[in-house]
Amino acid sequence: MSTPTEETESATDTESRGQAAGNGFLVDVWINLKRWLVKTTRNPFVIVGSLVQPVIFLVLFTEVFGGVVSGALSSALGENVSYVTYLTPAIIIQSALVAAAGSGIGLVDDMENGMFEKVLVSPINRVAMFLGKALSEVVRIVFQTFIILGLGYVLLWFDTGGAVGTYIETGVLGALGIVLVAIVFAVWFTAFSNIVALVTRDQESTIIGANLLQFPLLFVSSAFIPVGRLPAWVRTVATYNPITYAVDAARSLMLGRNTMEVLDVTIFSGIWNAVIPAFMVLVGLDLALGAIAVYFLNRASSSSAG
Repeated sequence: MSTPTEETESATDTESRGQAAGNGFLVDVWINLKRWLVKTTRNPFVIVGSLVQPVIFLVLFTEVFGGVVSGALSSALGENVSYVTYLTPAIIIQSALVAAAGSGIGLVDDMENGMFEKVLVSPINRVAMFLGKALSEVVRIVFQTFIILGLGYVLLWFDTGGAVGTYIETGVLGALGIVLVAIVFAVWFTAFSNIVALVTRDQESTIIGANLLQFPLLFVSSAFIPVGRLPAWVRTVATYNPITYAVDAARSLMLGRNTMEVLDVTIFSGIWNAVIPAFMVLVGLDLALGAIAVYFLNRASSSSAG
């Protein structure tokens, strides 16, 4: 038989949980998004590093690989395609990949300082937990993408002696489409990074796990050179590589033509034969890995409650 005090405490606890749960799914997402954005802004090194790194990669890669790849690029896409415009979408996807890889590191940091356990005992929706964290990475990726697009224009201006012409063949809508591709691409790797963090609960292991996958995947994709000019075994790997689909979709929007070589889709028209299949692949990965991440969050909640 419970005492009046115990009944009062139980009622208060139930009421507070009901009130928190009554916030709704979108409020839970906003709470998590806001918390992670605040945490990111308090670390200027992360902000500056995430903005400077793609600039360095774009400048170095165009200078180092531009002359070497020009022949393969001309035979694949024609003489009028600059390596700057060819590479810019790849650097956007690479930057999204790096940002997503860092998501798990932040989660491990929460585990180490005790914040993760505090969040787990709250009635907040676990899907909202993951989505809010993923959206915090998306905000950074959107800023990165626009910066890289702007820098690409500047580099093309110097490369052509000021005769840029049409930079993004599909215009403003194409630029927004490139941003959307980067977002959809980043979600699945954000989920993967968080899964590694939830499984290992160790920062070093999370860094190694994310880096072990991201850099090899970049070089066995269509990021830096047309797939048709790669060795046969690399072409095979590129066919199953999510980076290939993201880069080809963004690149098709950039160049205004279908640049996908790993799939021969003809049921749509023009660039949509690359963009739509790529979106289908990436959204499928988002849903699959997002579900796994939420599963591990629920399992972590059960362990914490136990």
